[in-house]
Order: sequence, then C-alpha cells, then structure tokens
Amino acid sequence: MGLIGDLKGKAQGLIRGNEQAIKNGITKAGDFVDTKTGGKYSGHVNKVQDGASKLIDKNGTPGQAPAAEQVPPVTPVNPVPPVDRTP
Repeated sequence: MGLIGDLKGKAQGLIRGNEQAIKNGITKAGDFVDTKTGGKYSGHVNKVQDGASKLIDKNGTPGQAPAAEQVPPVTPVNPVPPVDRTP
C-alpha cells in the first residue's frame, strides 16, 4: 500500500469511535468563526460544517470504501506469457 493509502487508513482508525467528539469540534470551530465574523459568512460556515460532518460519517464507519473510491480488479483479456531470457 502506498503512502496515501497508509495515511488514509490511519485517519480512518483515528476517526472510528471518535465521530461525535470530532463533530462537536467541527461545530465549535464553526461557531467560533461565526462569532468572529459577526455571522457574515454563516451560510458558508454551515455548508462547510455539514460537509465535514458527512465526511466523518462516511470515513468513520468500517466496511467498504465509498463507491467513488472502489476500483474494480483488472484482469487482462490476453495475458502475455513471460519471456524466457536465459542464455
């Protein structure tokens, strides 16, 4: 597995079991931004909070990868036999 796959696996491991705490942190961060900006960007903040919460829900549950990330196995139609290169 490559570096990205390793990092993704570690992130999912950290998310599992901590979903609610992470969502609470997302909510607190969004509320903080709303407070500091006087609610000027609350629509954008809410959109980001919703997206982040959905991402946590999607990556925190064990099982199959999301459909967009699933890669079907590749089987060659006409496999090429290995070349014998012995002298």
